[in-house]
This record gives sequence, C-alpha cells and structure tokens, in this order.
Amino acid sequence: MTRLALALAMAIGLGACIPAGSPPTGYESAPAPARPKPQPPQRREPAQARPQPSRPQQPPAQRTPLPEQDVRVLPAPPQSWEARPVAADARPVSAGTYLARPGDTLRSIADKTGAGSEAIARANNLVAPYVVFPGQKLTIPGGRYHLVRAGESGIAIARAYGIEWSRVIAANALAEPYILRTGQRLLIPSSSSSPSQSREERAAAFHIDIDDLLTGSQPALARTERPARPSASPSRVLPSTAAVAPPPRLVGQFAWPVRGQVVKRFGAGASGERNDGIKIAVPRTTPVLAAADGVVAYVGSDVPALGGLVILRHGNGWTSVYGHASQLLVQRGQSVKKGQKIALSGSTGFADRPELHFEIRKGRVPVDPTTQLPPR
Repeated sequence: MTRLALALAMAIGLGACIPAGSPPTGYESAPAPARPKPQPPQRREPAQARPQPSRPQQPPAQRTPLPEQDVRVLPAPPQSWEARPVAADARPVSAGTYLARPGDTLRSIADKTGAGSEAIARANNLVAPYVVFPGQKLTIPGGRYHLVRAGESGIAIARAYGIEWSRVIAANALAEPYILRTGQRLLIPSSSSSPSQSREERAAAFHIDIDDLLTGSQPALARTERPARPSASPSRVLPSTAAVAPPPRLVGQFAWPVRGQVVKRFGAGASGERNDGIKIAVPRTTPVLAAADGVVAYVGSDVPALGGLVILRHGNGWTSVYGHASQLLVQRGQSVKKGQKIALSGSTGFADRPELHFEIRKGRVPVDPTTQLPPR
C-alpha cells in the first residue's frame, strides 16, 4: 500500500472515532442563537374584577355634556357657593303676636322672635323706615328662618336645604340686586329632600340654572358694606366672598357677539322645548365679543347644557348670556367694553356643532335677542 493510501485510511479511521457533533480540537463552534425563555402565561383578571370608570346612566334621548375640564378657564377662585359652605341650621319659629315695647325696633323684634324683619314688615304692612310704636301689636309669621352669615350666597343656602333658590326668592319677596346681608333671616320653604340626606347629597341633587346665577350667586355683605368695584383686568381677580357692583345703566345698544347663521331661534322649538336665546353657528374658536359695556357676573360651566358660560350685567336690569364656549377669557368682577373678546366659541354642553348660545334678559325674563340687535 502506498504512503498516500495508508494516510488516507488512517484519517478515515480516526474520523470514525470522533463522536458526531463534537467540534474538532482547537476550534470553538459559533454560539447558537439564544432562544426566548418560555414565559408563564399571564393571568387575566375577569372582566367583572377590573375597575371600570363610573359613567352616569343617561336616557337614550339625552346627550352627555362635555366635562368641565374640557372648558379652558382662566385661573380663578372657587364660586361663591363653594367658598362658604352653609350649615342647614334654620330656626323654627311659631306663628304668633308680639306687643311692641319702648325702644323696640323692627330688627330687635326679629332678634327676639327669630323671625325675619322683612317677613314681619310684610305681615304687618310696614313701610320704610319701618317705625314701630310702643303698644303696637305685631303679627309674627311662623316658619323656618335661616340666619345669613358673611359670604353666604343664595345658591349655597338653597343647596344646603335641598330646595330651589327661586322658591326662596318668592317666599322672601327678594328683588334686584339680590344681594343678601349678614344677619338677615330668610324664610326657608319646606323641602322635599330627606332630613337624613347629607349636605353633599343635597348639593349633588341641586341643579343650577341661569336664573340662579343671576339672582343667587352674589355673596352676602355686612349691612353697611358696599359691593366691590369691578376690575379692569383679568389679572386682578376679586375674591369669591366679594359681591360685585353692577353698572349703573346700559350704555348704547346691543351688538351681535359673533357673525354667523342663526340656526335656532328664540322661543318654543319644533319638539316643544323652549330656547331662552338664539343659537348662532360659527367655526370653532371664533372670538366671542361682549354685546355691550358691562361687568362679568359669572364665568364657568355649572349649567351642563350650556357648557362654557359667561354672563354679563349691563345696568338697568339688562344681562347677556354666552354659552357653549371652549375657552373663557374673562374673570368674575371684570369690567368689559362693547366688542371686547370674552371667550372663544366651541361645542361644549349640549351643542350639535360649534355654535354660540346667546341670551338677553331684562331682569329675570328672557327676551328675543333679535329684537334688541341691529339688523344684518
């Protein structure tokens, strides 16, 4: 056998002695790619065990308004009915009579009996300056009387007792400018809410409307205290406990707050619902302008149907209302000029499209805005 054949035979025999898959001596095999480590199957919580966000149940016909945080508002103190909580501690007073003594005044008689001085005056047909004579027999009207403390507002008082503020207005014959006074006693009508309800439960059931904001949002003042003067700048924010003086009179005529198509008119609609203003369709973020000189009476989104809302007082009992705004650019207590930008339009609240809800009111009564605006 030749040397070549012998060498070849030895190599073949040696290869047969090496176990299959072993690398040759002096070499390292390339590392195999790492396989993903098997993970135990993740445990899924049952659907009913996972917390779900609570959503109020709405009837199919209703629409859910955008939440308040979707309306951009300048930094401001809390509303007056949130700044000073009210204790529902009205004092029950029995109906009866009182024989006036020397030195008695209407207020001192109210303090002695617990009834409101205004209620006593009405029950006895007394007129200003409400002079009481010794020996005069006075009728004392019975009922529950709430003693007004500093800073309390009508809305806060109504919420504390779970009744409509409009009923308190009627029971006490309140009138413009609807500013309560410290020490005043308000007659509280009977409530349909349960006595066991907490203050928070009564507040949650209380729904605020435009009339409440116009007549019950001002905080109470001391008897000799005057309302604060309006601020000319949104950077100077009046405190929630300050009542704001309205303008003395309306200057000039109202102007259109935006230019757009009136898509819903004043009065009863086709389906029977009533519209206290008009709806004007405009592109989103259109500047909303003050319809006349005035003072900002309210800024916020406490009326769910109207979303972002601004209310201006103009004097002589005139007010204007601007709803569905996406951004509010003024502060309560700020004085504004006709044509000044006060908000940006949007579709907050129960709006079908970007639009402006616009109202004009004389006292507590809504009037058709088109009768007060110039023709277009």
